[in-house]
Amino acid sequence: MANNDNQASLDDLSIFLAVCELNGFRAAAKRLELAPSTVSDKIVQLEMRLGVPLLIRTTRSVVPTEAGRALAERIAPLLVETRAALQDASSSQSEVRGLLKLNVTGAVMVDILPPLLDRFVGRHPKVRVEVMVDDRLVDVTASGCDAGIRYGEHLAQDMIAVPIGPRTQRLALAAAPAYLQAKGTPRHPRDLLGHDCIRLRFSSGALVEWEFERQDEIVTVDPVGRLVIGVDAVPAAIDLAGKGRGIIATFEDFLDPRFTSGELVPVLPDWWLKFEGPWLYFSSRFMPAPLRAFVDLVAEDRKASGSAATPD
Repeated sequence: MANNDNQASLDDLSIFLAVCELNGFRAAAKRLELAPSTVSDKIVQLEMRLGVPLLIRTTRSVVPTEAGRALAERIAPLLVETRAALQDASSSQSEVRGLLKLNVTGAVMVDILPPLLDRFVGRHPKVRVEVMVDDRLVDVTASGCDAGIRYGEHLAQDMIAVPIGPRTQRLALAAAPAYLQAKGTPRHPRDLLGHDCIRLRFSSGALVEWEFERQDEIVTVDPVGRLVIGVDAVPAAIDLAGKGRGIIATFEDFLDPRFTSGELVPVLPDWWLKFEGPWLYFSSRFMPAPLRAFVDLVAEDRKASGSAATPD
């Protein structure tokens, strides 16, 4: 029988969402800085209030029931807006305070986002920042984040998007001079099929084919990776290329310092594919003060660099 007092607190609902998102009590407890037993007790109390099981517990996993999944989908955006409203209310016109939580692709953590964050936290000492690095396509609102950073093909249609970082980037190939002396220099992208290649696997599990373009010719190759390394370990993969272990394809910006030092040399530069830079995206329904301040900083940085762009 359901408890007549079926009103759940924001804290209880936040705990429930954390368990759903992380698929476990211990992971949720770690994020929320609570004891696992406290998280478990809160979920039991919530289920008793509602009179319905919300989670299926096994020795290996915790997954929501149909009722739990429906509840999570409905309350997630409401809780995000509630937290944002509370943060905004605590901010005065002269001082921004609260939490800014971003979900970003790992590519922007090398040279795009860190300098912006450094300026942002220096300018707003009362703001706390949490960055979740995830290369999978996620609903930033449902994951409890204020905004996300992704490349254009990952933007949801109902989101506001503003450009962040360089507006054009290139997929560059590189190898150590010693490797090319030993194995030869590719003259055409298809030549890569006969070379040792260092491939990067996204956190989603995807191993993206290498695409090239020269004038009107587009070529896609899927070379066997002698080394396959997670995309979150790009610096290690570049180091291995520098040691002569194969040809690597990654952002030109990441490789520029190695080109300058001579540790790596460009491979097939006439074929490097250009693509659009990343976007900061967020819901149009509500913008908490920390996010508004961060968007202002991004716009300021864009203006200073002389770059301007609008989504298609």
